[in-house]
Amino acid sequence: MEAYDKRKHSVGGTTLHTCHPCRRAVPYRIYGVIHTCGILALMYHHVNSLLTADTTLITSLLLFSDVILAFMWATSASLRFNPVHRSEYPEMYAAKPKQDFPKLDVFICTANPYKEPPMMVVNTALSAMAYDYPSDKISVYVSDDGGSSLTLFALMEAAKFSKRWLPYCKNNNFQDRSPEVYFSSKSHTWNDEADNLKGLTGDHPENKKNE
Repeated sequence: MEAYDKRKHSVGGTTLHTCHPCRRAVPYRIYGVIHTCGILALMYHHVNSLLTADTTLITSLLLFSDVILAFMWATSASLRFNPVHRSEYPEMYAAKPKQDFPKLDVFICTANPYKEPPMMVVNTALSAMAYDYPSDKISVYVSDDGGSSLTLFALMEAAKFSKRWLPYCKNNNFQDRSPEVYFSSKSHTWNDEADNLKGLTGDHPENKKNE
């Protein structure tokens, strides 16, 4: 039964991931039906009370609140009526020619430069740009709802830094693609190029000494 329900998602004849229904879906669906019957009975009671009771205002408010709560439960519970387990096969991507990779868009949203420091946004953008993925197949977009000039300036500087950071990441093939994580880690072997890159970030000891 499990093999029958298993669904494969392929691109160009290569299976990239499979999914099959979760075994706990049936008990949850039974619970959902019982809960729905309870909600309908409660609604019927409120409507009947609204037509017969004298306290129309209180009954109307109770009915309105229960409708809102029922809607919130329905929107959250509907996602659990068909839970699935997924199995990914990233090694299949590595075996495929890079020209067959699908295009990938990454959206990074920010709004407040004080709650979301521009340096954090910059590190996120650089990490996404440094993915082990064909550069002509990936696009990174940053949406600044606050329109902060500080965030804009930080991204302009990050664009200059990326011209050296991205080739360095791909040539050395390390896992920590965020500059902040990489330069704060002590597990990496340092070389002259890494020392020069750290100098560009402003964290170099010589830069702090000059300040």
